[in-house]
Amino acid sequence: MTSGNYLLPAPLGKILSRLPAYPGSLIFAAGLNLALAPHLPADTLRMLQGRALRIRPRDAGVAFDFMWTDGRFKAIAPVAAPSLTIAANVHDFYLLMQRKEDPDTLFFSRRLSMEGDTELGLLVKNTLDALDMSVFAPSHMAPARLFGRERVRRGPGTAA
Repeated sequence: MTSGNYLLPAPLGKILSRLPAYPGSLIFAAGLNLALAPHLPADTLRMLQGRALRIRPRDAGVAFDFMWTDGRFKAIAPVAAPSLTIAANVHDFYLLMQRKEDPDTLFFSRRLSMEGDTELGLLVKNTLDALDMSVFAPSHMAPARLFGRERVRRGPGTAA
């Protein structure tokens, strides 16, 4: 499909690697709650409950640590050994999200790696493969639609 040669420029990766980890994980978890959590099956969420997960864009020099707990994704402080770490370059993550590249192809070409609980990794991969990606269309990500969906979930007039 595409060559796997695109990397973030090294100076940008160096700058990003100096950022503190936790604020990035907070933003990442918030994005998961808005865009992904409403579409995940209950059995998948039960399997994720309390499990430390890490997404690591290698060329950005950052990692996002989070877990599913209390009915939502929450940022966590980095842990020594998360249950599952998924790592790839930023461009490869983008290709995966756009379904322009297959996770198995990236895995076998060593552009995507999963470390930790293999069963959990397969659950995550199969769950994401089964999602209707139209829910991530830009029209669904408009702030008014996202915040409207959050307001409906919390109830009208409920404080954040």
